[in-house]
Amino acid sequence: MSKVAVVGGGAAGMMAACAAGAAGHSVTLFDHNEKLGKKLFITGKGRCNLTNACATEDFFQSVSRNYKFLYSAVYQFDSRAVIDFFEENGLRLKTERGNRVFPQSDHASDVTRTLETVMRRAGVRVKLQADVTEIRVEDGAVAGLIYESWGDKGSGSFCRESEMLPDFNRKEAGRLAEPIHTGKFSEKNRKRQFFPCDAVIMATGGCSYPSTGSDGSGWEMLRRLGHTCTELRPSLVGMLTKEDYIPKLQGLSLKNISFTVRAGKKKVFEEFGELLFTHRGISGPVVLTASSVIPDTKLQSELIFEIDLKPSLSEEQLDQRLQRDIAENANRQYKNALGKLLPSKMIPVIVRLSGIDPEKKVNAVTREERRQLLLLLKHFPGTITGLGGWSEAIITRGGIRVAEVDPSTMESRLVPGLYLCGEMLDLDAVTGGFNLQIAWSTGHLAGECVR
Repeated sequence: MSKVAVVGGGAAGMMAACAAGAAGHSVTLFDHNEKLGKKLFITGKGRCNLTNACATEDFFQSVSRNYKFLYSAVYQFDSRAVIDFFEENGLRLKTERGNRVFPQSDHASDVTRTLETVMRRAGVRVKLQADVTEIRVEDGAVAGLIYESWGDKGSGSFCRESEMLPDFNRKEAGRLAEPIHTGKFSEKNRKRQFFPCDAVIMATGGCSYPSTGSDGSGWEMLRRLGHTCTELRPSLVGMLTKEDYIPKLQGLSLKNISFTVRAGKKKVFEEFGELLFTHRGISGPVVLTASSVIPDTKLQSELIFEIDLKPSLSEEQLDQRLQRDIAENANRQYKNALGKLLPSKMIPVIVRLSGIDPEKKVNAVTREERRQLLLLLKHFPGTITGLGGWSEAIITRGGIRVAEVDPSTMESRLVPGLYLCGEMLDLDAVTGGFNLQIAWSTGHLAGECVR
């Protein structure tokens, strides 16, 4: 039995703690938040799309980078295993469109509560409001970690223990920690302490949603140990646009459209689905996916996008539709004749971009003008100037190079006794529960293989 420290109380960290505890290790989980699973709580708009029930072979097609690295982790703990894990521990699940799996309650908090229950049964100790600042390495292997903590005001305790473990002995916690710095305890003067252990599982997450405690500090600790971190970018995030007419469409959601992105003349992305206009650009499922899969080199320059507003109609079929609409609205002004064709919020923008006089009677619209409108409907244009920020990104793109980690155990190839999982690694996927599956699979493997 080893003494294991898990750093990070998100999806990967809690799953790693569950697996390591079930394997018989003495496990302590550290998190600098006041409660566990803060990012889980907001995933899936608070419902938590915790995995995707697609076939395991299909899962890898949804991973944007380094999918081969995940073979061992996913085949050992795939979506079926994740579903069984939660259901066997009392959480009832349901599968919705696109094989997305949610709690039947539609409450993300139930996912965290289930993990807490499993950790309790496995004897996992949880230290909240504890900032891990350094991993101590001696004789080339993990020897422990250094953390700063504060407890209830005036209590002088090393850190506030999780309320889910009411029978945990605080005096025992004191004996486990060797104080490095002592002094007057206060909220402003936190204690710096050493926690000896045989292994550390790093699961501190990425930089997305910094309000949940994701600050990228884990990567800095790993860099100091010799690990390499690839360039970090927000991912599964909205895109910023140049044109002044895009903000006028704020709040408008388009369903069943085709979204295409080009770098010059080269097509770099195309997908059918749903898109949302925002005050700064575009978002929605197709845009989030595009932010994840478009190559980094392409994102460094402006990109052109097109929206096919009528993808189910060929140009010939759409032209026939326009001619019917013209016949039905012959004596109406052009600006008032597009109600059956477009959402009302989009009509002024389409009228402007078509170049057709808005006051013109529909029966006076020329064949050439009708062609202009048709092309606009099939190729609604815009320019992408960048990605949204960390505060709106769902995940982080980039992380520790997977070549520096053993894919069969998640152990660092550079530091024995150090394990990495979840968003610590250069792994990410499209929306639909795939990123949480990466967290569950890599966290479970790290906890199961820790020595």
